[in-house]
Amino acid sequence: MPGKLPLAPCRLVLALLALILLALPARPEPPAAPDAALAQALFGADGPVMLDRREAPVPGWSVSRDGRALGMVGSTWEIAATAGYSGKPLDVLVAVTPQGVIAGARLVRQTEPVLSLGISEAHIAAYVDGFRGVDLSQGEAQGQALPDVISRATVSTGVIRDGILRSARVLAQAQGLGGGGIDRVGYRPATWAELLAEGAFGHASVSMAEASRAFAGAKVPVEPSDAPFLDLYAGLIDPPTVGRNLLGAQAFTAAAGALQPGQALVAVLSRGLYSPRGTEWRRSGRFERIGFEQGALRIEPDDGDFVMVETLALPDAPAFKEISLFRLNIDPAAGGIDPSRPFDLVVTATRPLAAGGEAALPIRATIRLPAAYAVAEAPVVPLWQEFWLKKIPGIAVVAAMLFVLALILFGQEALVRRPMLWRRVRLGFLATTLFVLGWGLNGQLSVVQVVAFLNALLSGFRWETFLIEPIIFLIWSAVALGLLFWGRGVFCGWLCPFGALQELTNAAAQRLGVRQIAVPQALHERLWVIKYTLFVAIVALSFYSMEQALILAEVEPFKTVISMRFLRAWPFVLFALAVLAGGLFIERFYCRYLCPLGAGLAIPAKLKIFDWLRRRPQCGRECRLCETKCTVGAIDPLGRINPNECVLCLRCQVVMNDPGTCPVLKRRARSAAPTGDAP
Repeated sequence: MPGKLPLAPCRLVLALLALILLALPARPEPPAAPDAALAQALFGADGPVMLDRREAPVPGWSVSRDGRALGMVGSTWEIAATAGYSGKPLDVLVAVTPQGVIAGARLVRQTEPVLSLGISEAHIAAYVDGFRGVDLSQGEAQGQALPDVISRATVSTGVIRDGILRSARVLAQAQGLGGGGIDRVGYRPATWAELLAEGAFGHASVSMAEASRAFAGAKVPVEPSDAPFLDLYAGLIDPPTVGRNLLGAQAFTAAAGALQPGQALVAVLSRGLYSPRGTEWRRSGRFERIGFEQGALRIEPDDGDFVMVETLALPDAPAFKEISLFRLNIDPAAGGIDPSRPFDLVVTATRPLAAGGEAALPIRATIRLPAAYAVAEAPVVPLWQEFWLKKIPGIAVVAAMLFVLALILFGQEALVRRPMLWRRVRLGFLATTLFVLGWGLNGQLSVVQVVAFLNALLSGFRWETFLIEPIIFLIWSAVALGLLFWGRGVFCGWLCPFGALQELTNAAAQRLGVRQIAVPQALHERLWVIKYTLFVAIVALSFYSMEQALILAEVEPFKTVISMRFLRAWPFVLFALAVLAGGLFIERFYCRYLCPLGAGLAIPAKLKIFDWLRRRPQCGRECRLCETKCTVGAIDPLGRINPNECVLCLRCQVVMNDPGTCPVLKRRARSAAPTGDAP
């Protein structure tokens, strides 16, 4: 019905996306496999080589020539799970010699949009080949230069570099080279008795008789006996020889795969009357009975670091009452435990006393990393942290812009009552968005990032993939929060560089007298279908072929105008200029009808919990001025604001609060004015 808010498009899009996600379960991507010719080229061998697939101690291929080992070849996707910003594998085959030198590397699979940014396959191949000859025993700390990431493809090439180095270190360790920390590669079958003999688990035991003496005078006494009050085992299980034997391959892989950089897994196994976990953690979220101590440092785990295990895979292990895994911070620089030194698991048992107060019994098991599972691995700064440190000035600029935007939106009532101030603030912020955020910091969001996020949810989500680009991550975080408070307008109306360019050029066109085209309401609403269709098509196509989805995503002129600053092939430039030309006659023409990103943001904007924009009963009945003034035609003939289309420019609020513009306020002023002097 004309004039009715068109909620159906968003509901239809939500239904289609749900069907797509349900119909496409996660499928593991197989790693690339080298053939003999590629392995020969990677090692620079002067004749045919032999390949032998290995699963342990690390998945890869041993390469030999005439019975002499040349080294190992591994896939970065299989070893380090290197996924690019598209959410799909960035797979590089890396060859490492027994001496720990990278003999060669070859990019064999990528679906990144780098080629659309003017970077050729030759650039990427040369970049990957630049790792040839890197000695892993030295690294950058010894002055060894590594290839720099490629400008305009920092995320993709940064992920490639990180994957090559991490995979190469694993392959080097698999060939007997040391490094630092915990050996997470080596594996051999072992029994519970053998693990205890190696010192993999610390042990502490308190009998009921000992507990009875410790809790003498308790309101509820402990009956003395030889039975265990608490029999406790604890140890680091990151080494596969410990963890895989203890839990089984599948459970260990799942638990270890959830670890973040700088974390380790500690198993806490117990039997007896007393529970180390207790039940209070289900309400408080913290395990107050458990603490990990090293010197003056004490860490109490919370439920976010906890994994419950039902049974152990070792047949000769005791029957434990509780089996718990805790993810523990082992980065001393970040206030974590140093795993190279012994530390204690302390379980504190308590009982209330009859005379008042409480008696405590600390039970301490010392955890040591056996020498057999320790390696000397040089610390590696996670790639995302490296990028954040390099972009601190840009991060500060974005943070300042977001702070100013928050002040504008929270203080909009005061701003919209001053039309000239609102106009200057609006145009000034849009100019900053275009020149600083867009052309300066390359902070233009794209529907490609939405597609990457959805694909990552299905193929193994990793925060590191998105943290790698700090400017984009900060903007997306602000947009996600803004969707809850204000809707899609936080980005579309204020933080989109291309949207800012459209509004600024249209403002200049109107200043020069360019006549604006008023699109009929019926046609206006039907043209919205285009952008929603484009969004669904791009998302659906990405599950079939990311390459083709990226081609369709070129309907966004963002890369041409913002990222590449029009330095691109003429068809892309011509399309961008045509869109901008349309915006001279129809304000924000592209935002209204073509933008798939805006359509994608309109869907979660349904979760908006506040309604900050005010309307009057007369709006749409006695007055339709706001409808004609709206930047994107988001106000229907009945005066209602469509949140799917509103870009939060606040123009309607300015009109409503301007006594010289709003007809309702004008009429009120005339009614209140005196008619003349009384006789």
